Amino acid sequence: MAIDNNQLLRFTTAGSVDDGKSTLIGRLLYDSKSIFEDQLAAVENTSLKKGHDNIDLAMFTDGLKEEREQGITIDVAYRYFTTPKRKFIIADTPGHIQYTRNMITGASTANAAIILIDARKGVIEQTKRHSYIASLLQIPHLIICINKMDLVGYDETVYDNIVSQYEKVSSKLVTKDITYIPISALHGDNVVNRSDNMEWYKGAALLYTLETLHITNDLNKIDARFPVQTVIRPQREGYIDYRGYAGRIASGVFRIGDEVIALPSGFTSKIKSIDSFEQELEEAYVPMSVSITLEDDIDVSRGDMIVRTNNRPETSQEFDVMLCWMSNKPSQPRAKYTVCHTENSQKAMIKSVLYKVDINTYDRIKDEDTFGMNEIGRVTIRTTKPLMIDPYGTNPITGSIILIDDNTNETVAAGMIV
Repeated sequence: MAIDNNQLLRFTTAGSVDDGKSTLIGRLLYDSKSIFEDQLAAVENTSLKKGHDNIDLAMFTDGLKEEREQGITIDVAYRYFTTPKRKFIIADTPGHIQYTRNMITGASTANAAIILIDARKGVIEQTKRHSYIASLLQIPHLIICINKMDLVGYDETVYDNIVSQYEKVSSKLVTKDITYIPISALHGDNVVNRSDNMEWYKGAALLYTLETLHITNDLNKIDARFPVQTVIRPQREGYIDYRGYAGRIASGVFRIGDEVIALPSGFTSKIKSIDSFEQELEEAYVPMSVSITLEDDIDVSRGDMIVRTNNRPETSQEFDVMLCWMSNKPSQPRAKYTVCHTENSQKAMIKSVLYKVDINTYDRIKDEDTFGMNEIGRVTIRTTKPLMIDPYGTNPITGSIILIDDNTNETVAAGMIV
């Protein structure tokens, strides 16, 4: 299958503390020759000063002073690298339970998630937590890297047992495209190159798996959704009557001549032109940023949504959301918040808490009405004005929200519409 050399793959890494996430990313960068010479020299010197026999690969990603001192990842570290076959953006997320919210942030835009499991420990509580979050965010592809195989003698039986353990976990997940790879991030086994120490493994190395992962079909090209970010009125020579609605296409395809409707007003028209920064287009599709003009002069403003007349999102003031609480301050029953949805902001409240989820067992906990930091559950949200929404599983852009505390302007929660 041909891969577009310009195609961008975003992936996140997750795992418990000391499972080797930062070392794995460092190995990917180092072996794919994506490290600048000055950065490489700096890490080599630091590793030497610390008495390491080899380069400490984790230093390529642990950018905060506190991370290097403690040898852990605290914040989400983003790294970019490229190979002849594909471009990549990596989100290295923390393993500690108290940083679960950081994993949600890092994984929210990912095409794939790499979940690391220590071969000596097998599937543990954090494995289930990270897998549930990846499933909740409906990341299409999971790559389960069973790391530190060198510490268990590259034993195939250990690998098979962990795969069997994880399959029991994955049976409860939404994500079904799961790949298993036995690796040693420290020594490079099955990371960029196939390992001579595990000839029993017949699959591909991690980098080849990432390079050939088919992600084109992950985009929703059926439901045409165009949230309007701003109205463009140049009012200069050649553009006196130009009125364009600019934004980023959330899903679907738009073509000149398409019949469309502007929500929430309900006015209909046809697409007159589609303009990018460089040229006029016959069609535009997700995730392009364009300006659309209509044949009729109708009232459309920021926060409105242009969609096809025969394929509309639900317009509702009340809907259920799987909510991930991110604030140190717990939620308050029926407290007022601002909900941000695409380009739209409305006053809202958490009308009711339906249940919370025990991340360890996936059981539902009922009869609780508040959320603490890192807790996840299903709630009913009510807004002052209707929003144009889709289920998150159908459209992650029009199916996601964030809640903001009006008093502090802090983002307190992220949610997936169900």
